[in-house]
Amino acid sequence: MSKATTLSLWNGVQTILWQEYLLFERRFWRNMASTMVTPLLYLIAFGFGLGRGIRFEGTSYLEFVIPGIVALTTMNGSFNAVATPVNIARMYDKTFEEYLTAPISMLAITSGRILAGALRGLFSGTMMLVLTLLFGVHLKITPLFFLMLFLNCLLFAGFGFWAALTIQSHSDVTKFNSFVINPMSFLCGTFFSLQSIPGPLALFLKILPLTHTTTGLRAIASGQGVPWWNLTALAFFASLFFLLSLRACYQVED
Repeated sequence: MSKATTLSLWNGVQTILWQEYLLFERRFWRNMASTMVTPLLYLIAFGFGLGRGIRFEGTSYLEFVIPGIVALTTMNGSFNAVATPVNIARMYDKTFEEYLTAPISMLAITSGRILAGALRGLFSGTMMLVLTLLFGVHLKITPLFFLMLFLNCLLFAGFGFWAALTIQSHSDVTKFNSFVINPMSFLCGTFFSLQSIPGPLALFLKILPLTHTTTGLRAIASGQGVPWWNLTALAFFASLFFLLSLRACYQVED
């Protein structure tokens, strides 16, 4: 890739990120409230309501469940930050066509929208961590912890962008949430250990990307070491959905 092409790509990505930042700033408090309500309820119900005084896998249940809640918060935040607005822009407002007719490459559009969604998800996860500190829960948070969070955000932002470009109606976004996102929220080791799940089902759940995030974050937060396998799996899924999104973007252009 030449220097001019690289500069053009970066300028296109910057343009999209700036546009998304202005929208986010304008709706900051509304976005904050809608993002934090569900994970805060999970934290209160499962962590403080059920987890006080309970030991789970050698630690308190509250310390066990928080990495899972942070993982699902970034998943929901990243997916919904991309899937719903892009689908509406493509199917109803027809504003997505402005990207396609603008002097911006498909690579810049895909990279910019996915990166913007990932940053939204990372913001949600960071706010969730701040809330846990305010509640007096102290986990081992390292740069590797945030790297894994960011990979999770990139993964599900890419999944959301791919979904928005391939589905044929706005109601299909709800189906993605009902049949993919919500089951992963509860079944990927977020609130309980997969050791109690029967073999074949446990094997399937361990393949899912959110399981890698939850397992990895929990290992880092408890000081168990670097979960290289989980990091590798997340990087693979993030790359896969990026390529699928890029391909779908070219198909929409045609």
